[in-house]
Amino acid sequence: MAEFYWLLVASAFVFMMQAGFLCLESGRIRSKNSINVAAKNISDFIISTTLFWFFGFGIMFGDSIAGVFGTSEFLFDGQHTPWEISFFLFQMMFCGTAATLTSGAVAERMTFIGYLAITVVLSALIYPIVGHWVWSSVYSSERPQGWLEALGFVDFAGSTVVHSVGGWVALAAIIIIGPRLGRFEQGIRLPPGNNLPLSALGVLLIWFGWFGFNGGSTLALTDAVPLIILNTFISAAWGGLVAAAINYFRDGYVEVGFVLNGTIAGLVGITASCHVVSSGASIIIGGVSGVVVYYGSLLMERWRLDDALDVVPAHLFAGIWGTLSVALFGQTDKINNGLSFFGQLWVQALGVAVIGLYCFFVAYACMWLLNHFMPLRASKEQEEQGLNVAEHRATTELFDLLTSMQYQQNNADFSTPVPEEPFTEVGQIARKYNQVIDRVSSEIAQRDDALTRFQESEMRKSAILNSSMDCIVTINRFGSVMEFNPAAERTFGCLKKQVEGKSFIGLFILEDDRQKIFESLNSGFSSSSGLILNRRNPFRLQRGQNHHFPAEIAITKANSESSIESEYTLHIRDMTRHVKLQERLKFLAYSDPLTSLYNRTYLMDALVSSLLFATKQKTAVGLLFLDLDNFKIINDTLGHKAGDELLCEVARRLIAVSDQHDVIARWGGDEFVFMMTEEVTESRLSQRAQDILSAMRLPVKLNEQYLTIPTSIGISFSDQLGIDADKLIQQADIAMYWAKEKGRDNAQFFTAEMVNVITKKFGFEKEINEALSLGHFHLVFQPKVFMEKGNILGLEALIRWNHPIKGLIPPSEFIPIAEESSLIIKIDEWVINQALKQQKSWRDQGLTIVSIAVNLSGRHLVSDSLVPYISQKLEYYGIEGCWLEIEITEGVLLKDIQRCIDVMAELKALDIKISVDDFGTGYSSLSYLKRLPLDILKIDQSFVEECDSHVEDTKICETIIHLAQSLELAIVAEGVETAPQAEMLKSLGCEIFQGYYYHKPMKSNEIAKLLIKDYVVA
Repeated sequence: MAEFYWLLVASAFVFMMQAGFLCLESGRIRSKNSINVAAKNISDFIISTTLFWFFGFGIMFGDSIAGVFGTSEFLFDGQHTPWEISFFLFQMMFCGTAATLTSGAVAERMTFIGYLAITVVLSALIYPIVGHWVWSSVYSSERPQGWLEALGFVDFAGSTVVHSVGGWVALAAIIIIGPRLGRFEQGIRLPPGNNLPLSALGVLLIWFGWFGFNGGSTLALTDAVPLIILNTFISAAWGGLVAAAINYFRDGYVEVGFVLNGTIAGLVGITASCHVVSSGASIIIGGVSGVVVYYGSLLMERWRLDDALDVVPAHLFAGIWGTLSVALFGQTDKINNGLSFFGQLWVQALGVAVIGLYCFFVAYACMWLLNHFMPLRASKEQEEQGLNVAEHRATTELFDLLTSMQYQQNNADFSTPVPEEPFTEVGQIARKYNQVIDRVSSEIAQRDDALTRFQESEMRKSAILNSSMDCIVTINRFGSVMEFNPAAERTFGCLKKQVEGKSFIGLFILEDDRQKIFESLNSGFSSSSGLILNRRNPFRLQRGQNHHFPAEIAITKANSESSIESEYTLHIRDMTRHVKLQERLKFLAYSDPLTSLYNRTYLMDALVSSLLFATKQKTAVGLLFLDLDNFKIINDTLGHKAGDELLCEVARRLIAVSDQHDVIARWGGDEFVFMMTEEVTESRLSQRAQDILSAMRLPVKLNEQYLTIPTSIGISFSDQLGIDADKLIQQADIAMYWAKEKGRDNAQFFTAEMVNVITKKFGFEKEINEALSLGHFHLVFQPKVFMEKGNILGLEALIRWNHPIKGLIPPSEFIPIAEESSLIIKIDEWVINQALKQQKSWRDQGLTIVSIAVNLSGRHLVSDSLVPYISQKLEYYGIEGCWLEIEITEGVLLKDIQRCIDVMAELKALDIKISVDDFGTGYSSLSYLKRLPLDILKIDQSFVEECDSHVEDTKICETIIHLAQSLELAIVAEGVETAPQAEMLKSLGCEIFQGYYYHKPMKSNEIAKLLIKDYVVA
């Protein structure tokens, strides 16, 4: 039963090769012939299988006449056993494979009917006879062997019987019908195909089907099948690899056709011996097959034999090599026919020669006769038109496009665009062609118009003169005005009739310049002083008493050198707007457009010059680097317009405290630099800084609100010889950040220690990164309780850093540093991952889990990675979103409120709770609460700390609690450390508490003791 099943499966595999050959050949030829090739592929399979059923199987496997051909088993029917029927189907697929090979070799030039006639010859007169010589006894061991089989000839799955036979017929057809048009003409290279990906798919289908081709030739699912398939796969891979490698090293690139043909050649080469060789020998056979197909294709080209798909090298040449490989690499014990190495080699060579002579001469003779009665070669017109249309009337978008283009060429009619088939490559070409034709028509029309305009140019000279935007004035050799166009009338404010005949120099040249211009005129404007001929001369003219303007004058001689009276044309352009534009550009280049202070570019130039001067004079230059504290918050809350007004007010106050020698520049954003160059001492710099701080502390009214402008100032001065501008700026910048660290709204002088601290800070960032990877962080958990200590309602995850050298480092030291870089996102993700991992661990222990709150940075909240990361981790640990709570500080909400709302909505979609931590300490958050999808408000510890002793804190807590209740939000009091605090908060309506009074932060094993049923609030 296994034999019966295996033959059917193998038949299906081999049938798959037909689809592979169809895809391979359809993709490797030009699109105008693809339908014809596909039709030939399916038609030859239909004819070959029909003839094989009629009498081919009987000739191949029937009762033998002297080992030459069979005489029984015709019209194969259902009277046979299931195994015999399966064997028939398997052999029918082989016949179809042999018949289809010729199609690729003669593609694009052989008629459809002629090709079918060749298929009949191969299927009826060639393939069954050769098959009987080699495989006669395969059907039944009781029947006599074919004459080659009796000599010991081995061709396991048909390197010769199938592939060389098809290759010999293809070679004869190539010789009979000749090459394609232009194939061997110099300078013409036919395209490699229309769809190489389809061809690659075809090779993969063939490769897949070949497993049945070789594996099925055992006729039973035996232990030898796996090795046969392995050898087949190895040989194919090495065939493609070697062919591609030779192509690359010889030609400098890899042509896809050699990869495809090398793979097929490797399959063909191993087919005869795959059952008797080792895997190592398969590599050699496949590799040599790659060499054979590469150089075989070159040989065919040298012989000027046009094989469109290299069928002869891939199937005939590789088939011959594969057949000889049986003797060269076959293991004698597996061949087991009693022949020696040389005896086997002689028999294999004899079989190759005899089969080749028979196949070639029978095929050549039959095709020669057929060609006399029905031409096998398509006509030149049919070949140029494409066999899709010529033989099947199957038009394509490309054919329609070419037909339309030919019509336009023949009739010189470009008024109608060619058809554009949408959503296709041909349609894109047609659209681009139509665009080109439109552009050509437009260009022709423009040229015609230009010619017309040239012919009418004399008539329009006066109009051009009158419409010129520049003043055009013609004077004679005495300087009298001869022509005065309308632009000159507008510029000088007088009519032509008022100035005609009068002296241009006396009317429009400034009195101080008149003598010089008279001298220029007398010299024909060729002297080195005054105005010069054929140049752009910058000059100043007047258009009335005491009203002069900048101008540019170009002078040309208006008549020929032979004229007695010289005339000169003055092209005058009013440069007033141009000069103003230059001044404006200069202002923009060196000034800040908002505040009108100097900009960074000017400051750096001035600083470099001042430092050079100070070095020579042994003086100093001082810098005050200013940064407005909390400017971003003001800008975000009150709007950018208010922010701009604030910056302008800062500029005015800085100017008010400066003197004439100071340089004030806006460095960028809310940063300003104040440079002092006169009498620079530490005391004067300190006094100037205090003056600035005092000026900035005065209230400023913005949007009906009075605000102060606290400012951090960093001070540096050139007390070191040779210090450059960049270094001095850097020192002042570092000092400014030091002032921010010292509480803002103060000034700090730069010291060397500051550099060390900054360096240490960057080193701290590196240590944080390393601690994340080395596992130096751990979590502790602080419970949140409902009314009483024993009612655990939730947990807050708190990160701790146990440094191997420095010991325990509190979060207050490393979190602010991390928040200034992307490290805070890594820390947040680590905390989320560890919290969910701990949840899963407690759940796996059978404990009752509660929600865990994790603190989230503002940078992470608005990042694109937050929601995907949390979603992935919830799914990974199998934790529902309701067991996770995200805590954010209300200050985060001021950065990008809309982005915060969008991210919170995505978190709520995961059923995650969101709480606002440290509520009441930020700016204007109350206006956002109704827009935010919040669940919990946490009262900041600063209000809880004295809520039982200070009325103000009590009122604040009460207000926050009532606000949360009105918004239907849960309220949590954090930092509860005493019983009076707890009682006061309870009296105000708070029910959820967190703090040392109830529980301190604990490790996970301690929390596990609390997560029992009696301690957890449901």
